[in-house]
Amino acid sequence: MQVAPIISSFVRSPANLRKHPALVLNADYRPLSYFPLSLWPWQDAIKAVFLDRVSILAEYDAVIHSPSTEMKLPSVVVLRDYVKPARYPAFTRFNLFLRDEFSCQYCGSTGDMTFDHVHPRSRGGRTTWDNVVAACGRCNLQKGDKTLRRSGMKLRREPFRPSAIELQNVGRKFPPNYLHESWMDYLYWDAELDA
Repeated sequence: MQVAPIISSFVRSPANLRKHPALVLNADYRPLSYFPLSLWPWQDAIKAVFLDRVSILAEYDAVIHSPSTEMKLPSVVVLRDYVKPARYPAFTRFNLFLRDEFSCQYCGSTGDMTFDHVHPRSRGGRTTWDNVVAACGRCNLQKGDKTLRRSGMKLRREPFRPSAIELQNVGRKFPPNYLHESWMDYLYWDAELDA
């Protein structure tokens, strides 16, 4: 299944994150988010160090210079103050696709994603977590303005309102294309631990 190209179209990747990003951990040493992975440009990480908002846990070999200071770029930083995560994520297109693992909830395909109202809006259906699912264009057209029963289609999984932790756990299934070796002790991508 080719999920990475589909996912990359939903995730912004600013140019300054491409070189020497810093993994940002909450005060409990967990990433602020897994998907997208909580990364700061090196400039923001350095600024947070000087403002005493983070501690450096790991560094790159790359060094920056000022007239009076030389410093290795941080690769992993931990916040000094704990940031309480939201209990429930915002209802956004991206979070909906993440909840449904970037696959059509009718046929399971992973291409040409859109969303579908299970109970059609024209029949009083609302745009909520409990009534909207990810769908491929073909299935969305096939179902159209019909109810599930009338369309003869079945859902692979009923829509639901995910908690922030549930979305984080789904996000862990999709590791980014680039993971620096210094981040590995802080990330758990559903890998079995050695006994």
